[in-house]
Amino acid sequence: MSNQSETTESCSPPLIAEPLTQEQATDLARTVKALADPVRLRLLSLIASHAGGEVCVCDLSGAFELSQPTISHHLKVLRQVGLVTSERRGTWVYYRADLDALRRLSTALVGDATPVVTA
Repeated sequence: MSNQSETTESCSPPLIAEPLTQEQATDLARTVKALADPVRLRLLSLIASHAGGEVCVCDLSGAFELSQPTISHHLKVLRQVGLVTSERRGTWVYYRADLDALRRLSTALVGDATPVVTA
């Protein structure tokens, strides 16, 4: 069973290109707010960097000194803003970072800017 994002799939223009509409700002703020929590930011990093691109919730809990219900709450918030997806397999739930959502977030914040390399 896979959970989909409850947020709109609109692409926001980069902040540096033009002002955001109220709806774009609201959507972007929900995502940024979700990432503003250190536990959720670490969870997203652990999920996105895990070998194979997905991780069992059972492997995430050990990285924190938090109860399983608290970890589940943080994962739910990340799911609700569309940064991760989940799939139940038997007893366990496996999480995967939504790379398209991360790309959209990156584009909204900095556009398609390529780093300038100076010698």
